[in-house]
Amino acid sequence: MTTLLEVNNLKKHFPIKGGGIIPRKVGAVKAVDGVSFSVQKGETLGLVGESGCGKSTTGRAILNLINPSEGEVFYKGEDISKLKGEKLRKLRQNIQIIFQDPYASLNPRMTVEQIIEEPMKAFNTPKKERKEKVDYLLNRVGLSSYHKHRYPHQFSGGQRQRIGIARALTVNPDLIICDEPVSALDVSIQAQVVNLMEDLQEEFNLTYIFIAHDLSVVHHISDRVAVMYLGEIVEVGEVDELYSNPKHPYTQALLSAIPEANPHKKKERIMLEGDLPSPSIPPEGCKFHTRCPFAEEQCRVKHPELKSVAAGDHQAACHLVKEVVEAPV
Repeated sequence: MTTLLEVNNLKKHFPIKGGGIIPRKVGAVKAVDGVSFSVQKGETLGLVGESGCGKSTTGRAILNLINPSEGEVFYKGEDISKLKGEKLRKLRQNIQIIFQDPYASLNPRMTVEQIIEEPMKAFNTPKKERKEKVDYLLNRVGLSSYHKHRYPHQFSGGQRQRIGIARALTVNPDLIICDEPVSALDVSIQAQVVNLMEDLQEEFNLTYIFIAHDLSVVHHISDRVAVMYLGEIVEVGEVDELYSNPKHPYTQALLSAIPEANPHKKKERIMLEGDLPSPSIPPEGCKFHTRCPFAEEQCRVKHPELKSVAAGDHQAACHLVKEVVEAPV
C-alpha cells in the first residue's frame, strides 16, 4: 500500500498568558505533544480517546486550520506543515474536513446549493458542471435535488451532516479528516451516516482519518486504530487485533467501557482512579502513570516510546507491556 500521509512528532501548544498590564507567556497547554503516525491510501485510520486528549486538534493541525507548534506533516512525500498562501489553498482540494457540528459548520444565510457550490467556485469549476455536481452529490448522500433551494435550519441533524459530506466531496479530495462526524447525531442516524461514508469511500477511492470517542463506531469503520491520551498516541494497530488484544492499560480501560449487547454476558469494567491530569502540567515520565494500576518507578521518570508489541504493526507506548497483558483484570 502507498503511504498517503505521514505525521512526524506533531505538536500544538497553546500559550497561557498572564502577568498584568503587558501579558506575557507563563505556560502552555500541550494539546498535542509529539504525535506520529502514517495513513495508507484507501484505508481508514480511527483516532480515539476521551474528550480533551487532542484528537480534534491533531486533525486541524494536519490541515493547517491551526498552525502546528512543531513537527512535520508529509502528504504524498511533500511537507505541508509550513505551506501558506496559494500553495495552502491548493492543498484544500486534496484534503477536506467534515466537522463535528453540522449546523455550526454550515452558513445559515446560504442555500444548500450555494454551500455545496462554494468550494467548486474557489477552484474555478465551470458553472454548468457545478450545477450538475450539486444535484448528483445531493442524491448520492441520500437527499434530493429539490432540497438545494432550502436553508440549513430546514433540515434535521443527520440531513445537515449529509450536506457537509457532500460539500467535502465537491473538489474530489484524496483524504477526508472526519472530526467526530456522528457524535452529535441520534444512534439510529449514526449507523446510516457511517454506512454512507463507507459506500462513498469505495466509490470515490477516499482515505479517512476518523476521529471519534465512540469505540463501537470506530470498530465498525476503521482498518487501523490509534489511541490518544493527553496529547500522545499510546497504542496503534489493526482494528481487530487492537480490540481483541489491547496491550496498553489505558486501551484496556477504554475497551472495557463499551456496552455489551448481550444482557446475559458479563463484562468486567476497569475503573481508572484519579482525574485526568492538566495538559498544561502533564506528569513526568509516562503521562498515564498517575492513573495506571500497574505503574512502577520507571514509569514515573522515563517516557515510554511506541514500540512493536505483537505481530504486524501493533505498537504500544508502555514499559510494562508483558506484565500488563499477563496480569488479571
